[in-house]
Order: sequence, then C-alpha cells, then structure tokens
Amino acid sequence: MKKSYRIKKENEFQAIMQKKQSFANKNFVVYVDFREQPHFRVGLSVGKKIGNAVTRNYVKRQIRENLRLLGTEIKQGSNIIVIARPNIVNLTSAEVKKNLEHVFKLAHILLVREVSESEE
Repeated sequence: MKKSYRIKKENEFQAIMQKKQSFANKNFVVYVDFREQPHFRVGLSVGKKIGNAVTRNYVKRQIRENLRLLGTEIKQGSNIIVIARPNIVNLTSAEVKKNLEHVFKLAHILLVREVSESEE
C-alpha cells in the first residue's frame, strides 16, 4: 500500500476514533471518517491478543491484500481504522475478504456495484 494511503500517526488514529462512527462484526471493528481527499486512507490495528508477532504480521498482510482488492470499490475520501478481533486467526483469506466487505457495507463505504446478467 502506498504511503499516501496509510494512517500511521497516533493523533490521526485518535481523531478518527473520537468521531465515534464505528461498525463491527464478529471479526472486525471499523471506525470511519470522511474528508476531502482524492483517495481513501487506512490504519490497521492488530492487538497482542491475536498472537505473536509472526501471526499479527500475517493477519495484517491478509487485511492489506484484501483492501488492495477492494480498493476500487471503497469510497474516495474515507479515512478508515480497521481493528482485527482475535477470531481472525482462524479465517482463510476469502473469509477475511467476505468479513471486510460485510463490515464496510455496514459502514456505507463500499460503492454499490451494478449486478451484471451473468451474476444473476
């Protein structure tokens, strides 16, 4: 992920979390804030309850890859904090993507894509 797409500073995390616009499912908590910017930005938080450093980095890589795949569908101007919950360790990459899509739909940050006739 490009540097301009990341949220790294503690004060930026706090500013987004203080807006208290959070959405959650069994595996993720997502905080959202909207600003005037040409693209979305994401901050990741994977706590020590999830496992050792190797496990936490694996989870972060899975989340980043799925964010890359969903990148064209995420509303521009969104600032997103993704917090992983402990159950995430047991999920496959496809399940992680499905859960991210679900929580993003709850947060209304996914663009609505048109259903083609082949998908029906």
